[in-house]
Amino acid sequence: MDQIPFIIVGVAVLLILFSGFVTVNQGYVAVVTIFGKYRRIMGPGLNFKIPFIEIVHRRISIQNRSVELEFQAVTQDQANVYFKAMLLYSVFNQSDDVIKNVAFKFVDERNFMQALIRTIEGTIRSFVATKRQAEILSLRTEIIEEVKKHLDDTLEAWGYHMIDIQLNDITFDDEIIKSMARVVASSNLKAAAENEGQALLITKTKAAEAEGNAIKISALAEKEAAMQRGQGIALFREEVAKGMAHAAKEMTDADLDASFLLFSMWTEAIKHFGENGKGNVIFLDGSTDGMNKTMNQMMAMMQLDQKTDNSKPGKK
Repeated sequence: MDQIPFIIVGVAVLLILFSGFVTVNQGYVAVVTIFGKYRRIMGPGLNFKIPFIEIVHRRISIQNRSVELEFQAVTQDQANVYFKAMLLYSVFNQSDDVIKNVAFKFVDERNFMQALIRTIEGTIRSFVATKRQAEILSLRTEIIEEVKKHLDDTLEAWGYHMIDIQLNDITFDDEIIKSMARVVASSNLKAAAENEGQALLITKTKAAEAEGNAIKISALAEKEAAMQRGQGIALFREEVAKGMAHAAKEMTDADLDASFLLFSMWTEAIKHFGENGKGNVIFLDGSTDGMNKTMNQMMAMMQLDQKTDNSKPGKK
């Protein structure tokens, strides 16, 4: 019976000793205080604290953390802009000063988050207030840079640092979105009309060029054909004249009247008309006077051709 008090005391001492062991999970550190004053930091794993003297004031996560933000801003031209953002941040490092700032700068985690969100909102609202509604969508990168510039120093003073911030969505009031859609649609229609006009102009220009080239080619071909026809007629007349001159010389050598040659040509022409007329009616004066008149006209033409040939340079 005398040993029972010693047993009780021993058990109590063991319980007290065991109560001094503290487990800190991986990714966390524990801030220890003595009578409310900062004492030290315990790392992950099994740690020992002085029972009833040292108190674990707070366990702080040193892992990366994220928070989603939704807020509204007003542009310089009084348009409402709605933002959705995601902030990724963490404790700056595990040094005593940094951990002390994280543990004691704010009353609790809720107050820290409130200050963080309001700081980001205020920075973005100040930046957006200097810009017009039409500029906002193209300034996503500039907005992020502005937030980083103002938030880095502030977070460092609180014991944190910002890893990244993203603006996931930027929207406007329905009326503004509809008006922007109309502007984009009208711009697209204008661009389409300009493209169609340019295409039509190019098509008509090319068609005019092609038509001009065709006319030019046709004119050149017509010119060449006319030259060939003229040369053919000239050669034909020259050969006819040579043949008639030769025939006339032969008839003169044979003591025949040269007018017989013209009579022969006259009869041959009438025969040719009859054979190749294809039923067409051809009126000829078949009388003797008509024949004499036609032969005289033909002889006059032959004489005129001979005078023309003799008057050309190089002809004697």
